[in-house]
Amino acid sequence: MIVCSCQSISDKDIHAAIDWMRASDVHAIITPGKIYRALGKTPDCGGCMKLFVQKMRQNDNLEIPLELRGLRATNPHRKEVSS
Repeated sequence: MIVCSCQSISDKDIHAAIDWMRASDVHAIITPGKIYRALGKTPDCGGCMKLFVQKMRQNDNLEIPLELRGLRATNPHRKEVSS
């Protein structure tokens, strides 16, 4: 299924990129931008981003490494922003 028609990226391309990045670095934080770069492409109009992220989330290898989870909540140097 084509997810990004501007750059001809399919759901299979997205999953292959995620699997490759996770195999290369088990601690990598995988983002849409990193997937585009891994595929040698750049985002264009952004109209696909909702579907792009939906397809990313279907990949089991997308999960954030256990030791990197919850860093925001445990960072003592993080400043809270009040509204």
